[in-house]
Amino acid sequence: MKESQSVAGKRILVTGGTRGLGRAISLKLAGAGASVLANYVRNEPAAQELIELARTQHGDLQTCRADLTGRTGMEHLLETVRAWCGMSRLDSLVHCAATGVHRPVADLTSRHFDWTFTLNVRAFLELTTRLLPLFAAPASVVAVSSLGAERAAATYSLVGASKAAVESLARHMALELGPRGIRTNILCPGTVETEAWQALPHREERLADARRRSPLGRLVSQDEVACCALFLCSDASSGVNGSTLVVDGGEHLPL
Repeated sequence: MKESQSVAGKRILVTGGTRGLGRAISLKLAGAGASVLANYVRNEPAAQELIELARTQHGDLQTCRADLTGRTGMEHLLETVRAWCGMSRLDSLVHCAATGVHRPVADLTSRHFDWTFTLNVRAFLELTTRLLPLFAAPASVVAVSSLGAERAAATYSLVGASKAAVESLARHMALELGPRGIRTNILCPGTVETEAWQALPHREERLADARRRSPLGRLVSQDEVACCALFLCSDASSGVNGSTLVVDGGEHLPL
């Protein structure tokens, strides 16, 4: 791997980093030589399995259990990151943690809104701003979004709206943090089959439809998305700031 494409020696925090896309991203970064701290909220077996898998691949990966929707969890993660960095600095934050309520608009409540936006948007803002003293230029912030930020899908309104907010926030961060040597970009996967699909209605029909729409004739893989996260965290993307990297295999090309 060319030096500019490497993340060897970098310290990278991945929220939602032990399951789904976050798990794939954590493993990819650790396998490429980064020291990774993967945050999670409740699935202890998944976290332990990830640690063991990273160890077999000789990766440097630790986990931190912290619920970022609450003050206690946020403070715990921040304290853990500070201790983990020690005299070193933080090189990247990948915000993959996300939640949501999949219901028709008519059934949504303000409680559903608060639950979704607290993790998907507010935690991203608070983590980034409070970690600023730890970032070492050149640094990279990556917000994981979804195509639902721009496209409408049944029962996806709150998640889609929160992802649109994250994307707007990331672009403003790119403008204001760029002069500090901190780039902010958006990683936008297309349809990727993960555990999250278990919560969506008409799962099989929607996945089949995505395969039909893709010029590749298949869904993009979690590993393909993770490779793009690695690129955005590496110095190879040093000129990329405020951009959205869509990884969907051409699924949503305008026809």
